[in-house]
Amino acid sequence: MGSASAKKLALRKVASANDQKVYLVFGFLKEDQKKSFKMSLYPSLEDMKVDQLQKAQMQYEQGVTQVAAVGYPNTGNVVPQASSAFSPSLYPSLGDYMGLQLTPEFVQQNMPLVAASYPQELQVGVRQTSTSQALVAPVTGQNNKALLRSEIKPGIREVVLCKDGEGKLGVRVRHVNNGLFVALVQKNSPAALAGLRFGDQILQINGQTVAGWDNDKAHNFIKKLDPERITMAVRDRPFERTITMQKDSNGYIGFVFKEGKIKSIVKDSSAARNGILTDHQLIEVGGQNVVGLKDSEIGEIIDAAGRTITVTIMPSFLFDHIIKCMGNSLIKKLMDSSIPDL
Repeated sequence: MGSASAKKLALRKVASANDQKVYLVFGFLKEDQKKSFKMSLYPSLEDMKVDQLQKAQMQYEQGVTQVAAVGYPNTGNVVPQASSAFSPSLYPSLGDYMGLQLTPEFVQQNMPLVAASYPQELQVGVRQTSTSQALVAPVTGQNNKALLRSEIKPGIREVVLCKDGEGKLGVRVRHVNNGLFVALVQKNSPAALAGLRFGDQILQINGQTVAGWDNDKAHNFIKKLDPERITMAVRDRPFERTITMQKDSNGYIGFVFKEGKIKSIVKDSSAARNGILTDHQLIEVGGQNVVGLKDSEIGEIIDAAGRTITVTIMPSFLFDHIIKCMGNSLIKKLMDSSIPDL
């Protein structure tokens, strides 16, 4: 090996989701090899660790003499950056989201975990984009359907939909503080199939800016539209994040929730390692909407999921405000909770 330090190889033990123990050898990587570790994107921490260990093992087997151990990362402050194509001028400010002034001071006071996890310059809901960098997912799998359904995209997205045989879209909107928001998406409706989500803000309908429209004006406008093609410019709920985890051998991911709100996190669990936060509301599980479902129903969806599970969460403070503005009765009775198609 050449030197005493190079001969001292560090054994790293990784417990995979089925609890098999994998022992891989690390040494000290060169600078260009370190970059290859940093450039990859992973859906979960387990995926990252396994991929890094595999790369280190390959480097060792190829006769690398100076290899550096890769430290266990601190995921708490790692935030995906928005694409430069969606600058703040193109992405409307969330300072007036449903009447909430989401200034850094307001976020710090009412959502301290969010303030600690997100940089102040990124105060918008950013759906994690599928950039030119492909996810490296030796544990999760590249084509994991739950991960693909839950993908978060940055900026404003366009939704194209058509009316059903009864001339309906299956969506109810609510006017809140000069903004038009999705209050309800009905199961198997055109709106559900097109990907509209509870809490999304509608910015335009068929090119018409809807800022300042009330409920009646919006619904009347939609009724008169051509049923075959309707376009909407939509931005996502603010401060939501998608987290991918791996179940242990007992089928647990490591957090406790009540009424959909995350109450506690199990130490050293996949939930803890991958950045699940307390005082956050479960919005989706595997891309399937769970807003309005009972805890037992959410639990059944989690139990039925495979080894890899992806959840979408948002701060409970913000979720409670949205529910207050939207109304809770219709959400529990009619909200779509079907599994979206890819």
